[in-house]
Amino acid sequence: MRTRLGIGLATALSCAALVTVVGVARDGDGSAAASLSGPPRGPYVALGDSYTAGPDIPGRRAKPAGCDRSDRNYPALVAAELGLERAEFRDMSCSGATTGDLFKAQDTDSGTNPAQLSAVSAGTRLVTVGIGGNDIGFGELITGCVKAGVLYQLESRIGDLAPDRAPCRAQHTSGDTDEIGTRIAATGGRVADVLADIRRRAPEARVYVVGYPTILPARGADCGRAMGLAPGDVTILRQKEQQLNTMLRRTAADAGAGYVDTYAPSDGRDACAEADVRWVEPLIPAAPAAPVHPNERGERGMAQAVLRAFRAGG
Repeated sequence: MRTRLGIGLATALSCAALVTVVGVARDGDGSAAASLSGPPRGPYVALGDSYTAGPDIPGRRAKPAGCDRSDRNYPALVAAELGLERAEFRDMSCSGATTGDLFKAQDTDSGTNPAQLSAVSAGTRLVTVGIGGNDIGFGELITGCVKAGVLYQLESRIGDLAPDRAPCRAQHTSGDTDEIGTRIAATGGRVADVLADIRRRAPEARVYVVGYPTILPARGADCGRAMGLAPGDVTILRQKEQQLNTMLRRTAADAGAGYVDTYAPSDGRDACAEADVRWVEPLIPAAPAAPVHPNERGERGMAQAVLRAFRAGG
C-alpha cells in the first residue's frame, strides 16, 4: 500500500524503536510567470499529494475519507481568499498520490479518489499542482535514513567507534550513480506530461506548480532528536529536496506554467524548528498534522506563497 505525501515515513519513538508513519518533500519563495493578466478567477481545481491535502489537520473534506483532505489546506484557503463559490472550487488532492494518480483513480484505505485530472475541463480557469515527492520515493528515503540514524545514535555513544555521519548515503549512491537524482530527472518528464494534459483540457487556465516547503534545517547538527537522522543525512536529504524543487521550477517554466516557491518563506521553519514557528511537524507531531507534513501554520504559509505568485504573475 502506498504511503502518504502523500508519502510514508518511519519514525523513531526512541533510539531503539521505530513506528511507521507518513511524510514527503519542498522549495522556495513566490515567483511565478503567468500568460494572462488580471487577478485569478474560478473555476479553480487543486491537484496534488498529501502536502496539498493537509492530512490530520482538523476539518476534513470527505469523499473519499482516505485522502485525508483538510478544509484548512492551502487550496481551500486560496479559494476563500479569491472569494470563490463552492461550485467554483474542486480540491482533488489526495494523500499518497503520484503523478500517475492524476491520470487514473487512486485507491485509498477508505474509498477511491477519481483521477484528479478528471476535474479539469475547458471551463477551468485556475489550476495548482503539488506533486512529485511520492514519485521519487521521498518518504521511503526518509524512512531508511531514520533507521540508519538510530544506529548512528547508538554508535556515537560508544567511545571507540567513529560512526558514519551520513550512513544513508551509501544506500542511494554507488560510484557516480545518484539513485535519487535519477528518480528526480525521470519524475520531471511525468510532471511535464501532467502539465501538457492540463493545457489540453483547459487551454484558458492559469496553471501553477507548487513546490515543497522546507523540511530540514541547513545544519544537520540543529536537528537533534526531532527527526532521528545522522547529521550528514540531514544535509543530503535537504539537498535532494532542493533538487526536487529545482526540477519542478524548470519543468513549470518549460511548460509555460507559473511556479510557487514555498521553500524560501519556510526556511528556518522546518521540522526541527521550535514548535511555535515551524511549518512542518517532526516525526512525533506537537500540532495536529501528519508526521513530517505541514501543519495548519504551514498550509497558511503555502497559501500566502500561492497568492504572492498570483500577484507576481499579474
